[in-house]
Amino acid sequence: MPKQPRHDPDPAAPLPLSVDRSSPVPLYFQLAQQLESAIEGGVLTPGSLLGNEIDLAGRLGLSRPTVRQAIQSLVDKGLLVRRRGVGTQVVHSRVRRPLELSSLYDDLEASGQHPATTVLTNTVEPADALVAASLGIAEGSEVRRIERLRLAHGEPVARLRNHLPARLLDCDSERLEATGLYRMMRAAGITLHSARQTVGARAADAPEAELLGEEPGAPLLTMERTTFDDTGRAVEYGSHVYRAGRYAFEFQLLVRP
Repeated sequence: MPKQPRHDPDPAAPLPLSVDRSSPVPLYFQLAQQLESAIEGGVLTPGSLLGNEIDLAGRLGLSRPTVRQAIQSLVDKGLLVRRRGVGTQVVHSRVRRPLELSSLYDDLEASGQHPATTVLTNTVEPADALVAASLGIAEGSEVRRIERLRLAHGEPVARLRNHLPARLLDCDSERLEATGLYRMMRAAGITLHSARQTVGARAADAPEAELLGEEPGAPLLTMERTTFDDTGRAVEYGSHVYRAGRYAFEFQLLVRP
């Protein structure tokens, strides 16, 4: 008996996709937005095959070039990848982090991104001038330096570097790999109150690129943060770098009265 062709299920088929032809928003962009929302919401999970462009076009009454343009826009964002002999596959969702006093671990967990951590460094050392000024202590004072690689769905997202007053917290590496630093602080009775934060961008150097799975010179988002407890004491200085293709900060802007 001849072998029947194998038809893999299309994970996009159950999605309530639709387009509004009366809208001024281009049809390809409407479709791309819905697919992106499904990826970021975990409905289309990493590794899922998107399915056949022809079937998707027929289902929505769109032309193949329109569907192809929608898919290509998500390929350009790094959310999808075209693999020869496999098809169009979901790579990952982009981490969108609200600009508030929260930890990356908590944000990843809340969005279903399955965070994991590798501790790279956990040591006590003298504070240099920048760290001392950020923490409000004398230069040369002992501080704990913690460096971690944070992953989501098994892929590197960020390299986190934190400096804490040396005796602030029992920072066991095993616990740091099992949970977030802010959770450990809260469990120790430290009340996080406010932070001063700067967001920027720069190119990855060779060691960062290798660690994060990027090419040297790839764009990185940077974040520096000094966090204060409810007594006004600086309890953490963080200097982090994030893969620009996997990470974004979200801002809410208000007009002053």
